[in-house]
Amino acid sequence: MKLTIPFYLHKAGAGFPSPATDYIEEDVDLNVHLIKNVPATFIIRVQGKSMTDVGIYDGDLLVIDRSLKPKNFSTVVANVHDELVVKSFVRSKDGQFLTSGSKNIEDKIIIGDESEVFIWGVVTYVIHSTY
Repeated sequence: MKLTIPFYLHKAGAGFPSPATDYIEEDVDLNVHLIKNVPATFIIRVQGKSMTDVGIYDGDLLVIDRSLKPKNFSTVVANVHDELVVKSFVRSKDGQFLTSGSKNIEDKIIIGDESEVFIWGVVTYVIHSTY
């Protein structure tokens, strides 16, 4: 089922908008904008508060693309000892590891040949309720 919602082409600024731009230009299908590779994409709900410093909150929805390779400091979903976790991916001269990105949590999960840790997918969008 294709579901579209109204899309205003006028950009939202911090000042006063022009009344002339208060109309709908077209409809938008969020699947087209949020999902680039349908067979490799899924959505997962966040549970926990370890990623709030990077703008990911308890209850947020994450759009994950399993076909992407993580870049340095990408937010990823990883399988750590058979548990899915949301973490920041870091590549350094010492190797690859995952961290929460939180200033208050000192964690470092090493990704290595012997570890039971692997990247499940890269977070491409965060859907966060503001209401």
